[in-house]
Amino acid sequence: MSDLMKDPMVLRQIIMDHYEYPRHHKLLNDPAYRMTHMASESCIDDIHVQAKINNGIIEDVNFDGKACTISTASTSIMADLVKGKSIEEARKIINEYYAMINGEAYDEEMLEEAIALQGVSKQANRIKCATIGWHGLEQLINESEAEDGRK
Repeated sequence: MSDLMKDPMVLRQIIMDHYEYPRHHKLLNDPAYRMTHMASESCIDDIHVQAKINNGIIEDVNFDGKACTISTASTSIMADLVKGKSIEEARKIINEYYAMINGEAYDEEMLEEAIALQGVSKQANRIKCATIGWHGLEQLINESEAEDGRK
């Protein structure tokens, strides 16, 4: 990780940029997309996550709804990270992200801008916020694989 990515102000700027200008912050009315609703019992977070998965490739990820800064930023970063990746690659990224959020060893290079959320591991009350979109994507991947297995 570059020294720049160790600067707390740079990490905060990444989070704020993804909160104020979230990427993939829209829902498409397209039957090619799977969608799931994710809501938190303890926070404002109430979002829909959708993904277009074809032949084991995550072609697109979008989300919308009401969400706190951490949830919006983490879901925006997640969508950037997994778009165009295979399901296998996405699962590796998701697992590394969960390891980071849980305060375990993780691959910084694989997570790119997601490392801006590394401090969440010290704030137990924010872990759900930081993972809600990721859990939504994981659910969509599982549904896609289950459907592919039935074909």
